[in-house]
This record gives sequence, structure tokens and C-alpha cells, in this order.
Amino acid sequence: MAKNLVIVESPAKAKTIEGYLGKDYQVKSSYGHVRDLPKDDFAIDIENNFEPTYKVSADKKEVIKELKKLSKDADTIFLASDDDREGEAISWHLHHALELDDSKTRRIVFREITKNAIQNAIQNPRTIDQDLVNAQQARRILDRLVGYELSPVLWKKIQAGLSAGRVQSVAVRLVVEREREIDQFTPTSSFKVTALFDLGGGKILKAELPKKYESESDALAFLQSCTSAEFSIENLETKPAKKSPAPPFTTSTLQQEASRKLSFPVALTMSVAQKLYEAGKISYMRTDSVNLSNDAIASAKGEITKAYGPDFFKERHFKTKSQGAQEAHEAIRPTDFSTHEAGKDDKERRLYELIWKRAIASQMAEAELEKTTATIGISTNDEKLVAKGEVIKFEGFLKVYIESTDDEDDEEQAGMLPPLNIGQVLDLKSMLAKEGFTRHPPRYTEASLVKKLEEMGIGRPSTYAPTISTVIKRNYIAKENRDGHERNYREVLLAGGDIKTVTQTEITGAEKNKLFPTNTAMVVNDFLVEYFPNVIDFSFTAKVEQEFDDIAHGKIGWRDMIKSFYGGFHSKIEDTEQLKRSEVKAGRELGTDPKTGKPIIAKLGKYGAYVQLGEMEDEENGGEKPKFASLRHGQLIESITLEEAVELFKLPREVGELEGEVMTAAVGRYGPYIRHAGKFVSLKPEQDPLTITEEEAVQLILAKREEDANKYIKTFDEDDTVFVLNGRYGPYIKFGKKNVKIPKDKKPEELSFEDCKALAEATPEKKRGGAKRKTKK
Repeated sequence: MAKNLVIVESPAKAKTIEGYLGKDYQVKSSYGHVRDLPKDDFAIDIENNFEPTYKVSADKKEVIKELKKLSKDADTIFLASDDDREGEAISWHLHHALELDDSKTRRIVFREITKNAIQNAIQNPRTIDQDLVNAQQARRILDRLVGYELSPVLWKKIQAGLSAGRVQSVAVRLVVEREREIDQFTPTSSFKVTALFDLGGGKILKAELPKKYESESDALAFLQSCTSAEFSIENLETKPAKKSPAPPFTTSTLQQEASRKLSFPVALTMSVAQKLYEAGKISYMRTDSVNLSNDAIASAKGEITKAYGPDFFKERHFKTKSQGAQEAHEAIRPTDFSTHEAGKDDKERRLYELIWKRAIASQMAEAELEKTTATIGISTNDEKLVAKGEVIKFEGFLKVYIESTDDEDDEEQAGMLPPLNIGQVLDLKSMLAKEGFTRHPPRYTEASLVKKLEEMGIGRPSTYAPTISTVIKRNYIAKENRDGHERNYREVLLAGGDIKTVTQTEITGAEKNKLFPTNTAMVVNDFLVEYFPNVIDFSFTAKVEQEFDDIAHGKIGWRDMIKSFYGGFHSKIEDTEQLKRSEVKAGRELGTDPKTGKPIIAKLGKYGAYVQLGEMEDEENGGEKPKFASLRHGQLIESITLEEAVELFKLPREVGELEGEVMTAAVGRYGPYIRHAGKFVSLKPEQDPLTITEEEAVQLILAKREEDANKYIKTFDEDDTVFVLNGRYGPYIKFGKKNVKIPKDKKPEELSFEDCKALAEATPEKKRGGAKRKTKK
């Protein structure tokens, strides 16, 4: 029997650690949190100084029972949950739930799962840090107070089922306000002039005019002045330049760079990083710090000098800029720099490579560049053209890693200029003045929203991913790709002494993986801004985060902090009791229907946004019942026009017939569809319910029938909830609510009902409460 019990958060971690500690230690998992505020109860006694009532989660009762038994037999219990506030709280909850004896309980922490780190932690135990626990308690209790008191207000005044959260509502506000900035943005145009010079021998020199012209006539006048001009090199300026590497990753910068370089959503990045951490490949992935330990720097130095030589190494110590950086942790880095590849699948391998390269590059020498600027004179006017080039003299860290950027206007990298001399006369091949347009502020991606929240001091490393996942899941924010639209632009071209002006078309405004607010987000945000300004005030939310930090450092008491927030907040809740639902601005009058003369109003309803033609009072007074139509995907209550709304009332429309039954095109809760013989078929993204033809609708219906026919391999008379189905990963059995794998030695089409039943009974129920720790926001 092992003498010592080590309790960690996840089974994967337990397996790795047990291998390092030997037979005197038994390592078990708590599967994340074991106690929490119950979901079906407020569980905070406001009158008793905000005393919380915690309960062991239903799915953790067996875990607690087993850990209790093991802890009674152990000489020493080591609580080894993660080294952050959430982890500290898990250890504290375990201590209470298991009723542990203080005299034989130790708290240990480590930032990486290596033999050295684990053994060092065992030799340097401490007690539970109550200040860290209280900081996490304060966050949990404050978020419960906001959620439980504010959400019912939204149900009564706007729409049932809505929710609000302290950080999630601020994130939504950022996306809503950005969308409004974009909606109000008016692009302006200007003309950029570029010239191509033929240097002979296939060499071309590209130069630009540093200024832009506001009108086509100005651009045309400039090109006309150049028709008989002589162009020559007036000046050549060469300057040395240096580029320094970025610091190693924090949680936020890892999420941003994985989004840019690997197209990983924020939640996926954290999930993959968690697996790498638990496998002992990287240091802890929730951190604000850009610091590396001396051991890590020494390890990086050895790897750099071995691979590239001593000139490529430069020791660097970075300082954390984030004001609210938690505890003195390390940046995210490989646990062993000599391991160049790690991970069980492609996602893990790619993320590990990114972390390895960034950490290695941070300890490498600057890149040394030589930048050349050629100034080109024009004999017929005073303007100058400029050509820029860049040569890398010493690669330094660029040998390993180049940081990406969110800036959509990034200019292309300057290349090397061909050999030039002062006084050299240049042969103009062509000169082009192209119309360009100013761009609206970019919509947020998941990563750029994380960056913005971090810059504003809102949220902490553990909160970014769950916050964004929550607002998307609750239909406040949609993460989408949207097609661009055609736009005309003008070009003025000088070539061979002749000038031509042409109109060209381009596709603009295409969006990929951008965050768009829904109509619900718009309405809820405006309600909160008007009636609960503190809850979603940026500086107030950042101040609350600072107060959590102060609690963690023992500077203020958590109950005092909650009390100072709750008084003003609760009085606002009480004030809204007097507010009538009709006073909440959840609708907008668009104008009068040209045909009927009745008003058209855009509103938010139970199943989303819609437009209404006519008033309810008309029906009550013996008139016609109002007509309703759902808004199309991407349409917003606050920006839909009267003309667009009138179009919506053309739906549902009869498209034609199939097999004697009418086919009807309409828009529903889940988007545009065709209804036929009581069944529904979704339209493809490029299809429009207002224009879809009879032939296209027939094709959709027949394709859906074929898909359904191929899906069902076998059904059973004995039970109509049992099927053998074709799934995404091959055939499987659907037995009631249970999905059952089919063994390789069984043919799906030959399975009997008894076979399916036996396989279902042999398949264990899915365990709830896995290794991932969920942080609620």
C-alpha cells in the first residue's frame, strides 16, 4: 500500500506524475472541481455577510467517496491542483469535502510536469493560501450575484432565457460597439501612384509617390505632367536597422498567434495546450508572465549554440507589461528545449512547434538589416518617387520565427533593390494611379477580442476562452464567414506615352472567422448600458479585476469588496421592477407599407428578430391580423431598411410542386428552408428563398431523401429508438440516447436487435466531469 496520496486535477496528469514518484506514492485525480455553488439554488446568504453554501457536485460523489477512503489510509496527502487561484480553490474545496487532517495535509505546486519539478514540489510543500482562495471565491460569488439577479430582469423585460454576466456582457459590448462603428463608417477614396521602371536584363524597379491624390482629376493631372518627363536617381540612402524577437508566450499572446498562424479558435488552443502540459511537454499554459527561469534560458542557450552557433544566442529577460499579472510565474515554454517535436496528433504537434519556436527565438540575437531608400526625381515637377528595399545581413532570430500581426493593412515586405547609382536615368515602363478606399475598423476575431480585453485589464488568463465560448454559445455573438460584394474603382494608366482611364471591379468586404453581434446582443447591450451602466462599464470592470488581485495579495477582504459592489447593484435591480416591458427599446418603426399603408416594425421575439406589418389593435378591433416575417441572416433590427422589410413579407412563397404537393420557400428560426409534404429541407448558403427556382427546390428535396436513405443502415420492429446508422466516423448503433461503437469483427448490416442490445449494455455510460476544468463566467 502506498504511504502517500497525491491528488491532481486530471487523470492524464495523474498518470504522468505517478511515473515520476515511485511506489511510495499513489496519484489520483479529482476530475477538476469537486464542490461549487449549486445550480438550482442561489446559495449565497446575503444577510449573513454573503456566506456561500457549497455542495459536492452529483457527478463527483463517487470520486469523493474513493478519495476519502484513500486519504484515511495515507500517511501524507499532497494537494497538487494547478498553481493559480482556481487551482488553490480546488485544493481548499478538496480539503473540506474530504475532511482532511491539517497535520498530514500538504499543498504542493509546480509549473511544469517534469521529474525535477515534481520532486522539488514534494520537498517544498506549503499550506493552502487562503488569500488566493478568497480571490477565486470573490469572483465566483460576484458572478453568481450578477447572473442570478440580472438574468431574471432580462427575462421579464426583454426575452425569456436570456443571461448576463460581468465579463461576458463587456465582451459583447465591445463587439456591438465595433459593429456600430462599422455601420456608421463612410469610406473615402484616394489615388495611389506607383511606377515601374525597366532597368534592362529583366530587372524592374518599383517606386511609389509618397502622397495620395484625393480626386481622379488631380491624379490624372500628375500623370499628364509625367508623359514627357525624365526620371533619374537623385539620392540613395542606406541605413542599418535591427529587429528584436517577441517575448515568449503568455496565455493571451499564445491564443492570438495560434489564431493567426494555425487558425485555432481560442478554446481549441487552450484545450490542446492543456494536453501538452499534462503530458509534461510544456510549462503551465495559464500565465500573464513573459519571464523565463535561469534554467530555461541555459537550456535554450545550449540548443541555439548547438544548432546555429554562439553568434545567434543573446540572453534576454522580459518584463510583464500587464498591470494585473498574477503571481510570479513563467511564460509558456517547452519543458525540454532539446525536444523539437511533441504531441500525439497534428494539432498538438503544430501548437508545440509554435511554442518551441517562440521561446527559442526570444533568446536569440537581433536580426540585422540594411534598408535602402532611392529617391527618384521627375524633370517636369517637384514631386519625388521613392523606392524602398531591405536586405537581411544577419538572420538572428528570423532563422527560427517571425511574429504575425492582426493588421489587415500590413504592407508587403520590401525586397532587395537592384543595383542603382545616383544620377542614373530610368526608363519608365508604366505609371498607374489606382483608386483605393479607406477601410472601416476591423471586426474582432476571437484572438483580437482577447487582446482588447487584456489591454483594458478585463479578465485574466483563465477567463478569456470560457468568456468567448459562452457569448457564442448563448447566441449573443456569431462567429462567421461572410462573402464580399462587388465595388467599382477607377484606374489611370500611363504607358507608352498614352494615358487611359478605366473602371475596374473588385470584391471587397469579405470576412473570415469574424465576430458579429446578433439582434439579441444589440437589444440586451442597450438595456444594460441604460439601466446597469456599472455592470458593463469598461473601467469599472477593470477596477473589479484589480480588486480581485488585491484580495489575492491580502490587501482587502473579499466580503468587504462584495458588499461595496452589491449595494448599488441591488438597488438598480429593484428600480427596474417599476419598468414596463413596453418602455424597453426592443423594437424600431421602419415606416409605412406602400401597399397597405400600415406601419412596419422590427422587433425581437422569442425565436429571434422579426418584422411586423400592422398593429395588434387592428385585429382586436375586427381588422386584419398582423403579418410577421423573420429577419434574414445578417440583418439587424437597427439597420434594416423599409425596402428590405417589405421584401421579407413576400415569404413564404410557393415555389412549385413535386409529386402533387406544394413546395414552399420560407425563413425560420434556423434559416431559409423548403417545406414539402410536412418535411423541411434547409437551403444552401448561396441560395435565396425569394429567388430559388422549382428545379433547384426539387434537387434539394431529392438530395435530402438520398442522404437520409444512406444514413439508416438498419431499423428494428422491436424498438423504434434503436438504429444502425452511418455516422461521420463510420457506422455505429444508436440505442435510445446512447451511441455504441460496432466491433471490427461485426458487419453493421448483419446486426440483430439482440446484438445491438448486448453491445449497448456492455458500453459504459459516459462519465461526466472529465479532466477539463470549466471556469464559469
